[in-house]
This record gives sequence, C-alpha cells and structure tokens, in this order.
Amino acid sequence: ELKDVGVQKIEVIKAVRDVTAKGLKESKDLVDAVTSGPQMIKEGIKKEEADEIKKKFEVAGAKVEIK
Repeated sequence: ELKDVGVQKIEVIKAVRDVTAKGLKESKDLVDAVTSGPQMIKEGIKKEEADEIKKKFEVAGAKVEIK
C-alpha cells in the first residue's frame, strides 16, 4: 500500500510502472490518488516480492506499508 509519495514524484511513478506494468497515465493517476488516501499497488504476492517492491519505493522516496 502506497501511503506517501514524498518529493520525488517522478521516481515513484517510474516505480509504479515497473512493478505493475501499467501505462504512464494509469501510474500517474495512482500516484496522484495517494493525496486522498493510501493506494494498493499489488495484492496477493509473496512476502519476498513485497519486500523487494517496498525497497524500490523507499529508494524513490515513497512511504509504503505491507499488509
């Protein structure tokens, strides 16, 4: 779950595209929607994959929570 984008919004959008294989507009819309509340990035994945995804987002400056 993406909780906060941070200051490097473009890097977070790139991370969303990389993780979800969504297009640029869909990724940007998801990142923009974080202002109204946390957004689910990916569901039903293994803990190891979730940890790797979390690292990508943290490097981009975002705050992520694994549920």
